[in-house]
Amino acid sequence: MVFEREASSSYHTLSFPNEDTPLLSTPSKTPLSSNPKTVANVFIAIVGAGVLGLPYTFMRTGWLMGSLMIAVVAFLTYHCMMLLVLSRRRLESRIGFSKITSFGDLGFVVSGPLGRLSVDAMIVLSQAGFCVSYLIFIANTFSHVFNQPRSMILGFKPKIWYIWGMFPFQLGLNSIRTLTHLAPLSIFADVVDLGAMGVVMVEDVMIFLKQKPVLEAFGGLSVVFYGLGVAVYAFEGIGMVLPLEAEASDKNKFGKILGVSMGFISVMYGLFGVLGYLAFGDNTKDIITTNFGSGLISVLVQMGLCVNLFFTFPLMMNPVYEVIERRFCQKRFCLWLRWVVVLGVSLVALLVPNFADFLSLVGSSVCCILGFVLPALFHLKVFKREMGFWAMALDVGIMILGIVFAVSGTLSSLMEIFSVKG
Repeated sequence: MVFEREASSSYHTLSFPNEDTPLLSTPSKTPLSSNPKTVANVFIAIVGAGVLGLPYTFMRTGWLMGSLMIAVVAFLTYHCMMLLVLSRRRLESRIGFSKITSFGDLGFVVSGPLGRLSVDAMIVLSQAGFCVSYLIFIANTFSHVFNQPRSMILGFKPKIWYIWGMFPFQLGLNSIRTLTHLAPLSIFADVVDLGAMGVVMVEDVMIFLKQKPVLEAFGGLSVVFYGLGVAVYAFEGIGMVLPLEAEASDKNKFGKILGVSMGFISVMYGLFGVLGYLAFGDNTKDIITTNFGSGLISVLVQMGLCVNLFFTFPLMMNPVYEVIERRFCQKRFCLWLRWVVVLGVSLVALLVPNFADFLSLVGSSVCCILGFVLPALFHLKVFKREMGFWAMALDVGIMILGIVFAVSGTLSSLMEIFSVKG
C-alpha cells in the first residue's frame, strides 16, 4: 500500500518520500465501529497491567500527588491524541493524502523516513516493554502464590524459573503467523482486568475499615518524575488512536467519545490507586494483588490475570514483528528473528527486580516521547503556517515538557531499579 497524492498543495515543507507499507493498514471495506464499540475499543487500547502498579506508586508519591498526576497525564494524553487526529484530518482533507491509518504513517508523511523510524523505534520499545512487564507480573505473582518469601529453588529465585518455564511456550505462541484467533483472549483479558480491579477495590475498602493505616498526601518532590512515568505508562495507547478514529462510524463525535472515555479511565485509575494505598499504607507492594492473602478469591483473581496476560503477550508483540520483519526481512515472516526477540524480552524481565519501577522506566523513557513529543512535533509541522504564537508555543511547550519528563523520569527510575534497598 502506498500513499496517494490526490491534489496539489502549497505545503512544500512536507515531504513525499517513497516508502511502502504503513505500520498498520486498514482494509477499505472494514466495518465501521458504533459509538459504544468505539468506547470499548478505547478502553481495551489503554487499560492494561500497568494499573496494578498504581497503588504502590501512590504509596511512593502520596495519595493526593498521585491523584493529581493521574489527572494531568490523562489530560495531556487526550490532548496529544487529538493532535494526531487533527493532523491526519488536515493532511487528508486539505493536502490530499489518503490511507494515513496509523501513527507511523503520519510520521512518514510529515517527516519522511526519519519520522517513521522514530515512531517505529518508540513502538517497538514500548510494546516490548509492555511484554516485559507481563512476564515480571506473571513470575512475581506465581512466586507469591506458590513459594515462601525469600525462598530459593536450586540456588535461584523462583521468578527466574517461572520466566524460563514460560519461554518455550511463548516461542510456540509467537511462532503463529496469524494471531486472529487469539484476539478474543485479549478482549477476555480486559474483562478479567475489570473484574479483578473491582474485586481488589472491594477488598481494599474492607481492609482499610479494619486497619486504617497512616497515609501521606505528598511524598516529596524527589518522586514526582517517578510517579509521572508510571502514570504515562498506565495511559499509553496513543499508537492506536488513529486506527480507532479511522474505524469510528461517527467521526464528528470521536473527540467527545475519546474525552469521556479518558475521563472515566482516569477516575477509575485514581480510585484504584488511592484505595490500594488506603488499605495497606506503607506496606503496599509493587503489584497490589500480592498484598492479599492466599484465599480462594485472591488466588483466582491473580491466576486469571496471569493466564490472560500470558496469551496477550503474542498479540502485544505483533506490532514489533511487523516493524522488524518489514525492515529486516522484506516483510516476510521470520521465525528465528521472532525467537530472538522473545529471548531478549525474557532476559530483560530477568534483570528487572521490581514491577512498578519498570513501569516508570518504560513510561518515562519511551512513552513520554511517543505520547507527548512526537504528536506535538507532527502537529506543529502540519499546522505551523496557520498557527498563532500561542498555539505554536503550546506545541513547543508540550515537546519540552515531554523531554523533561523523559530525561528526569528515566534517571529517577534507573536509580530506583539499581539502588540497593536495605
